[in-house]
Amino acid sequence: MRKKIVAGNWKMHTCIEEGVILAAEINSKVKKEVSNQETGIIIAPPFTHLSIIGQIVDNERICIAAQNCSSEPKGAFTGEVSAKMLKSFGVKAVILGHSERRAYYVETNEILLKKVNLVLENDLKPIFCCGEKLEERESKNHFNVVKSQIEQVLFNLDVENFSKCIIAYEPVWAIGTGVTASSEQAQEMHLFIRNLIVEKFGKEISENITILYGGSCKPSNSKELFSKPDVDGGLIGGASLDADDFIAIINSF
Repeated sequence: MRKKIVAGNWKMHTCIEEGVILAAEINSKVKKEVSNQETGIIIAPPFTHLSIIGQIVDNERICIAAQNCSSEPKGAFTGEVSAKMLKSFGVKAVILGHSERRAYYVETNEILLKKVNLVLENDLKPIFCCGEKLEERESKNHFNVVKSQIEQVLFNLDVENFSKCIIAYEPVWAIGTGVTASSEQAQEMHLFIRNLIVEKFGKEISENITILYGGSCKPSNSKELFSKPDVDGGLIGGASLDADDFIAIINSF
């Protein structure tokens, strides 16, 4: 059975002191308030926090992820952070292809394939983001956009490496806007993605891939979203910066 996961993407929020307090609070509440030990929990703080937060939380219960990594293994790339560096201080997963990275830093599918391969080569888990812009949905091109993003990156992997990935569907029009895709819209796209995987890798692989929903998921709508058969959890933005909200979402299964 595929794993249910709630992942918190802190984006460029919190200084180290604030991040330490938040991580410690989440860690404490997970121990006291989360009874389902099968639910995977991931937090992705800024790069500056990763090492110290990895020492604060229970690494058996909370997975530390990075929000990005370089498309190069090493070299004269000022300001970049490699997958190997991330692994060296305990990171277990890396968010790749987030819509903000695609939009603001012009990350192409070609670049993302390089990143995915480097993450896998370093025994880290890719959390691969895909999703359409508002105009692409309104023009009814949303399925083609998501299909292209997945085919041009993840479908270049062999079945063993593909099976190590987590997919996060994030409708761009619902990120940080307060607008959320309806649970029916989320389920529709998640099922579409799962069917793409069936065509490429077969039903067994498809049934074991975790697909998260990322787009203004919060305690008020997480239970409804997570009740859908192909929605396996969430990639949470703003609500992951509040320990109570984040725990409430984790307890939504």
